[in-house]
Amino acid sequence: MENAGGTALAIVLVVLIVFVIIVLVRSVRIIPQARAGVVERLGKYQRTLNPGLTILIPFVDRLLPLLDLREQVVSFPPQPVITEDNLVVSIDTVVYFQVTDPRAATYEIANYIQAVEQLTTTTLRNVVGGLNLEEALTSRDQINGQLRGVLDEATGRWGIRVSRVELKAIDPPHSIQDSMEKQMRAERDRRAAILTAEGTKQSAILTAEGQRQASILAAEGEAKAAILRADGESQAIQKVFDAIHKGNPDQKLLAYQYLQTLPKLAEGSANKLWIIPSEVGEALKGIGNALGGTNAEGTVSGPLFQDAPTERAQP
Repeated sequence: MENAGGTALAIVLVVLIVFVIIVLVRSVRIIPQARAGVVERLGKYQRTLNPGLTILIPFVDRLLPLLDLREQVVSFPPQPVITEDNLVVSIDTVVYFQVTDPRAATYEIANYIQAVEQLTTTTLRNVVGGLNLEEALTSRDQINGQLRGVLDEATGRWGIRVSRVELKAIDPPHSIQDSMEKQMRAERDRRAAILTAEGTKQSAILTAEGQRQASILAAEGEAKAAILRADGESQAIQKVFDAIHKGNPDQKLLAYQYLQTLPKLAEGSANKLWIIPSEVGEALKGIGNALGGTNAEGTVSGPLFQDAPTERAQP
């Protein structure tokens, strides 16, 4: 009997120890950072637990699953949306939101993630439904702003703040994609042709400009060369003129030089006829007087002109 009583006492002690451990485990809770817990007392909201150590009343207080207070990112599957020009496009969305009121997120909505997804889909269809395909593809910032404003206003009473809404992709139908690719290729070909034509035009302009500059420079060079030649000839003539005047030539020397110049008039294959000037007689008289005088008939005599034939016009 004593052994049976000792065994019963040991069992009771073990049960009490287990009960105490269970009570302690259910009474002492540690809430991690960036988490929040909602406590219900006898099924009714009692308080919201902040990060840290807290004590609960066992079997009276119940701690609901902890809520994450960090900003969360949820990517929703592609949703078909009809544009204003009756084209069906597939749009992927990403929503950034944060729980700001754990009590409202727990009691105001059953599943706030599902609610945000459905609200995003309906709002997206309303916004994109008023745009055509080209506007939808080029107005992502406008669509994102409208979505964020509508979602933030609707989810505010759920204790959720929507910070950003992004469109990951807008995929038009394959037929429209093929048409857009053809249009883009045609546009690129057009731009390439325009650039090639502009390059050819610019090259022609530069070539013509270079030729014009070269012609101008060549003409200026020829003009300067002609001026320099003329200046040289002028200076040579002036020097000869000055030299002749400094030498003070008499009439006899001038007549002799005159006669030496006359044969040069007949030089060249194009000269078929040349006329003896009337001054030749006077020149011959001067030379004759200088070398031997004249005879009674007035003809020139002297050793220089004894055998000289009379020059006549050549046919």
